[in-house]
Amino acid sequence: MHDLVVVGAGPYGLSVAAHAAAAGLAVRVFGRPMASWRDHMPAGMFLKSEPWASNLSDPAGRDTLAAYCAARGLSVGHGRPLPIETFTDYGLWFAGRLPVAVEERNVTSVTAAPGGYRVETGDGAAVAARTVALAVGVVPFVQLPGALTGLPPDVVSHSADHRDLGRFAGRDIAVIGGGQAALETAALLAEAGARPTVVVRAGGLRWNTPPQPLRRGRLAALRAPHSGLGTGWSSWVWSELPWAVRRLPAAARTHVAATALGPAGAWWLRERLEGTVPVLLGHRLVRAEPVPGGGVRIEVVTGGGGGRGVVEAEHVIAATGFAPDLRRLRLLDPWLRDGLRTVRGTWAPVLSGGFESSRPGLFFAGLLTAPSFGPAMRFVHGVSFTGERLTRGVRRRLGGGGRRPAGGSRVPVQQAERASARARPSAAARAE
Repeated sequence: MHDLVVVGAGPYGLSVAAHAAAAGLAVRVFGRPMASWRDHMPAGMFLKSEPWASNLSDPAGRDTLAAYCAARGLSVGHGRPLPIETFTDYGLWFAGRLPVAVEERNVTSVTAAPGGYRVETGDGAAVAARTVALAVGVVPFVQLPGALTGLPPDVVSHSADHRDLGRFAGRDIAVIGGGQAALETAALLAEAGARPTVVVRAGGLRWNTPPQPLRRGRLAALRAPHSGLGTGWSSWVWSELPWAVRRLPAAARTHVAATALGPAGAWWLRERLEGTVPVLLGHRLVRAEPVPGGGVRIEVVTGGGGGRGVVEAEHVIAATGFAPDLRRLRLLDPWLRDGLRTVRGTWAPVLSGGFESSRPGLFFAGLLTAPSFGPAMRFVHGVSFTGERLTRGVRRRLGGGGRRPAGGSRVPVQQAERASARARPSAAARAE
């Protein structure tokens, strides 16, 4: 039986695996490395985070983005946006340097089993683990406005559905949203020959300002410190003190996780959008329906007076973010999932300081942990805190250490099935 199975091989899963393996735990990692970034982010995209805040995490701190780029003669630096292709290649390089192989197999089920958990993969394998860490990325949690749900995929999609926006060349596309994903998607669409229009509920767009120099006077640095999530004291707290965020009352934490670092476009994107892509401000989506013969008709409420308007397009892309929601985790056994305690007012799991859920031995990493640890968990920057603390939590659950499996032992199928047939929880997930 393995000490830990990590489900997911994005920045969080890879970083957890690096820390756990270095701690001497018997680890297996399942997933396609950097899958969300390789398959669900449009070509030509840039990271909004600074390169120095986009490192994956290993305990020694050697396998950084800067180290990867320096060895290849690539130039990266503060105030210079990082191409997604470079970041993706860096993640693949990091995965290849792990002391444990990343197994490109799709996990289809996680259930309770004697002594821990049974993890099934799409090719029929069943692996036994004393603990499991779910680091499944953001794609399972895509969020569509209610007015767009149920419409056919030929007229409506999410921004995370597209790697190649060139397929929309020559077509009228409505992009819903006012944050970085919406604005960059619109700019890339225009550059690919499409005719995008951005539809924004707010009355104006917010743009980040260019970053201040890393080297500044002491007074300037004291007034507005740099952090992995931006400049300023609030950003510094969310970035550097996730453990302190967790100690806030649940209502305060969920508010911070949902509203801090809200929708805004990167400073370097502004000139690519303004004067090129039409932006409809103060347009709140209320209804949408397919148009006979193709396309979609969107009804909106405009301005503060409640006036009505119509936007027609051949396709709608909702760049409306992601919502942490346990109910979307289809790979987690339903009775196990529904028995987890949740943070009040959300569908995110209550977590210990070591990222352990109310089910002993079941850990989470990434977006689902934001209502517990704050907005840093929505960004790559959160991987360092997560990797170290989650590994510490696993070691604590295992009694201070781990043990190498002899021959990769597995729980017999019959035992696992008996474990899954145990009495189900008598109540739904309890709120914190």
